[in-house]
Amino acid sequence: MLNTIDTITNALATYTVSVRGKSKAEPIQQYLARNFSALPLSQIESVFGFVERSTLYGGRIFERPQLSTADVLWLNNNGIGLRMPLTNHFADKAEYIKTTLMLKKYHHPLNSVICTNDDLAVWIKAEFPHFDIEASVIKNLNNLRQIDEALEIYDTVVLPMTANDDDQLLDAIPDKSRIRLFANAGCAYTCPAKICYKSISKMNKFNGGEFKCSQPIKMRDSMGMIDFDLQRLQDKGFHKFKLLRARLGNQTGY
Repeated sequence: MLNTIDTITNALATYTVSVRGKSKAEPIQQYLARNFSALPLSQIESVFGFVERSTLYGGRIFERPQLSTADVLWLNNNGIGLRMPLTNHFADKAEYIKTTLMLKKYHHPLNSVICTNDDLAVWIKAEFPHFDIEASVIKNLNNLRQIDEALEIYDTVVLPMTANDDDQLLDAIPDKSRIRLFANAGCAYTCPAKICYKSISKMNKFNGGEFKCSQPIKMRDSMGMIDFDLQRLQDKGFHKFKLLRARLGNQTGY
């Protein structure tokens, strides 16, 4: 596997980048310069992270906002989108309605929402058509039938990290422009169960819950952060990537 830095400057590729580790007080332009200096702004399609408090977040435990209103304005003014990770497994219509004020605030053609819950994705798409609605990696879409079914609901889908190793699957996908692959990977790459996601969904309801990890139950090798051969994936026709961190030793992940 190649260092992501070696392949990151392919002009056809675009990246959504993580803001994990960013404080709300740090301007987004400063954060990007500090963490993704090798990546031209023109290739940053979007950034993903928490804005205002919401019970619909998933993937990571919500502790505080990472992106301010000023950050999002700067991003949009520079042609970069905000991706809101509303990837909670559990959502009902009443909870969605409580979130509409936040959705209205960030409803912009450059911005997008990442979902795991199909009902939530449908509700948002119907009321906020300017958002790109993306199927989260948490959905674990690992065969062509699942991908095709998801693309009937979602504008784009993120495939599991392990899909990068599945040449048969990657070659069979007809519309690669609607697929996002990981540029690098963390613990989810070798995780056999991913039970953390549902436990985090429950914790983000702000009424308790316990974090659970499969490591004590199903042991696996810990590889740390690894980088994929992006040139190989670009040669197959994929040009949308999710970048967890760009610098060696900077353990950013989502």
